[in-house]
Amino acid sequence: MNWLTSLPAVVLVVGGLLLALLGTAAARVGVRVLVPAGEHDRVPQIAMPLMSSLGAAFAIFAALTLASEAGYLRAAEALVSDEAAAASRLAWAATSPRVRSEPIQTALLDYLQTTRAREWKGAAAASGDDPTTARAIARLERSVRAEAARPAVGTTTGTELVVSLDGVTSGRRARIAAASRDVPVLYVVTLVASGLALIVNAGALVFRTGLRTSLLVAGLASVVGLSLALLFALSASWSGAFIVSGHPLDAVAHDLKSGFFHGGP
Repeated sequence: MNWLTSLPAVVLVVGGLLLALLGTAAARVGVRVLVPAGEHDRVPQIAMPLMSSLGAAFAIFAALTLASEAGYLRAAEALVSDEAAAASRLAWAATSPRVRSEPIQTALLDYLQTTRAREWKGAAAASGDDPTTARAIARLERSVRAEAARPAVGTTTGTELVVSLDGVTSGRRARIAAASRDVPVLYVVTLVASGLALIVNAGALVFRTGLRTSLLVAGLASVVGLSLALLFALSASWSGAFIVSGHPLDAVAHDLKSGFFHGGP
């Protein structure tokens, strides 16, 4: 499903609307062709009672699925905020007395800029195997652990440095794990099937009316198409239309460059 959820929002919206409207038109024409003329009067009698059931089923499936995907998006944003908070703690820990802050803060800035540029979108966000980012993490690890091991730093400060570093790396691992999640196929199949069933049933109701009257069903079809487009847009937090904001990490990087973490008055 990655190819579908990675499409731009405009493509998803236009595609969803076209699919829904074409489904309505196909149902209208299909009933005329497939149902014998002698049974045309029975079609509205069968389709009308089904509208409420199909509409309720689609509404329930859409609400549950969209709420779930929106929750995952909020959780992903929370993970980025936690990673930024850990980076901020490490930057401040590097300003402790007798700690040489410049190597640590330089390595931290390099890591933040690299991860934002190299593993924030697409397949790299979920794999976590970008070589440039791996080298930036290695430099940060070596800088922090070398400084924490110096006798002059002390056990308390050294522990604070290492714990803060672990928070950064753990936050990155949690972010990568969240980025590797894909929308369950059964969710998509169930929602699309219920939406198409609702559209086809609505198209069957107006198969004997004129074109202008049939346009009344276009509103229902548009809602179904937009709901499906919104689902796909929300389902890829690192490669779709709604990419998780990296502003929290950018803010820490900006503070590092501006000298905010300097430890002095």
